[in-house]
Amino acid sequence: MTLNQLRYFCTAARCHSITQAAKLMFVTQPAVSSAIRELETEFSVKLFSFTNNRLELTVEGEQLYERAASLLDASDDLQLQFQDASRRRPAVRLGTPPNLSAVFFPELLDAFHAAHPEIYLELAEYGSVRACDMVQNEQLDLGLVNMELYAVDKFSNLLLATDRLLFCVAENHPLAGEETLDLRCLDHEPVILFNRDSVQNQIFLQHFRALGIQPRVVMHSSQITTTRKFVLQGKCGCFFFSSMLPLVPELKGIPISPEIPTRIGLVWKKGKYISAHTLTFIRFCEAYYREHPLSQPGRE
Repeated sequence: MTLNQLRYFCTAARCHSITQAAKLMFVTQPAVSSAIRELETEFSVKLFSFTNNRLELTVEGEQLYERAASLLDASDDLQLQFQDASRRRPAVRLGTPPNLSAVFFPELLDAFHAAHPEIYLELAEYGSVRACDMVQNEQLDLGLVNMELYAVDKFSNLLLATDRLLFCVAENHPLAGEETLDLRCLDHEPVILFNRDSVQNQIFLQHFRALGIQPRVVMHSSQITTTRKFVLQGKCGCFFFSSMLPLVPELKGIPISPEIPTRIGLVWKKGKYISAHTLTFIRFCEAYYREHPLSQPGRE
């Protein structure tokens, strides 16, 4: 097992594609495929399945991804600590929630790398709350966050897109026939919520308390693949952004009444010097989402 093998594996898992992973890592597709095969041989497990023209992690793949991501983070921290700064390419350090990175960044990163191959991006997956803390502590340059966060005004920020949250279920779920969903229908019903460091999770808990209801939370997860597998069993539902539905076509997204809108954007520390590379990325994101809006009003 090598760090490069783990990097190729983790990138393929996030992109759900060997082709996209090869582009992001600036290597050939056979290099990524070979790394994955070697890991599977070494550990005697199958790491991916292929469903609807998408790579999906197996249970063993999910377990390896969690450990590998932590190991790569530690390796990157060690490298940054001891690497000669004068010989290192300046990097833009960006934190992004797992559920947003799958929607936001595959196409944008391709376009950004094509336009600015000289700029190196370091992406790390964190919930909005933790990403904001790390931006404030200067561990990250930027955070892609849910801007419903109560403290977002403490940061310099840029709104990129608006979206809305839907309640998503399998076709055989008891609520699948509903055209809209009153949150009160979820009292004592099994649901999957986002990770505890996510703004979305805090928003739902506020709504539940205001309505005096207590859904039965079976799991906290921001991994699309893991959540999808649980929901497809038809025994629980989850909350996804409307823009995530193309990634889970087997699920039905039910609009919530009243609607819970979401603003998504970038944040960076107020008063801190912004490098030229960071500023270039901010401006690129602003222009990109002006030309390629993530969602439109009324979209389902």
